Amino acid sequence: MKATARLAGVSDKAIGKALESANLEPSKLAQMLMQQGFNAANLNEWRTEGIPDIAIAIILEYYAFDAGRYCSAQARLVCRSFNTIGIRAWIQEKLGWTKPTTSNETAMTQIQLLAAVAQQMAELEQRFLAQEQRQAEILHRLKAIEVEQDRVNTPCGHKYSIVGFANLQGLEISAKEASAKGKKASALCRKQGIEIERIHDPRFGRVGLYPESILIEVFSINKAMPNGKPPSVYA
Repeated sequence: MKATARLAGVSDKAIGKALESANLEPSKLAQMLMQQGFNAANLNEWRTEGIPDIAIAIILEYYAFDAGRYCSAQARLVCRSFNTIGIRAWIQEKLGWTKPTTSNETAMTQIQLLAAVAQQMAELEQRFLAQEQRQAEILHRLKAIEVEQDRVNTPCGHKYSIVGFANLQGLEISAKEASAKGKKASALCRKQGIEIERIHDPRFGRVGLYPESILIEVFSINKAMPNGKPPSVYA
């Protein structure tokens, strides 16, 4: 039971529970086993006497492809190993080939060999996933650097939130007014093809950051001040 669970990448309790369900309301795995000629009595015996090889193949196939969110990469890897060994053994049998043995060769059962191969493949997959994660982190950092460079180099100045820009100008603004101006700023950004950056605000949740030139237009500051340049921004 434990060896089968290890090959499938699940707990032996999960397999035991599935086998036990054959007496009451059979699980999907129990149904698959019984469809292959096994009965409830067989499934109960396996919990103490061990699981036959044919049943192990069905269990691995279930956890590889049919278990839904409980499918495991380990089970898929072992299934592939089984398929590879099966095809190789058939070809070797047809060709009459046998593997030469030496006195120093360590004896290993087929199930041990499969477990070792599956373990190696699982380790390779884990290293690959770790490498993908590191690459994703690097790309995220590069994106943050690009955003900051764009903010420095952009011709429309620094970026502010609606409330932040209002505070910078010494203006009082209600939540309703901020929401209305945010919608207007978003519309202007979309019209001009400007990407809206989003940040977390402890009071309002996620809020947008808009270029200074957009906010000047939204707040209509250029109508009240000469040359459209508020002193607090350009002083």
